[in-house]
Amino acid sequence: MRARLIAVGERMPGWVAEGFAEYRKRLSHELPLELVELKPGNRGKGRDDARAIQDEGAAILASLPHDVHVVALDGRGKAWSSEELAEQLTRWRMAGRDVAFLIGGPDGHSPDVLARADQRWSLGSLTLPHMLVRLVLAEQLYRATTIVAGHPYHRA
Repeated sequence: MRARLIAVGERMPGWVAEGFAEYRKRLSHELPLELVELKPGNRGKGRDDARAIQDEGAAILASLPHDVHVVALDGRGKAWSSEELAEQLTRWRMAGRDVAFLIGGPDGHSPDVLARADQRWSLGSLTLPHMLVRLVLAEQLYRATTIVAGHPYHRA
């Protein structure tokens, strides 16, 4: 099984990029993780934010591989503990499909993206910068793979 992280936004700060690269490397054997960065929609004075959300949604949907299990990161989604994420990972593997994680732009996902999602995952009630979400997601995926493998990284 392979994973794809499709994220609106470009150019992670150096410290986020380093952390993400570290967990991506750790995941390379158990769950190869590909990052697809998409340009944010045009926002600002005189711009239509709804149009930006729609454009971002169209770009996200166009970036999805065929027959992939889609998990949209969404504040209104279900929060999973690390152990629950490990259980999800096991289920996704058993289904024999790759998985794509979606991070929307500053205003969230378009209705079309949420309709396409097979699951919605919330990282909790905190508001996190979208670039930091990438790092948290990569670390939690690594943690889930170690739980499944019985590796001592996760100490519960």
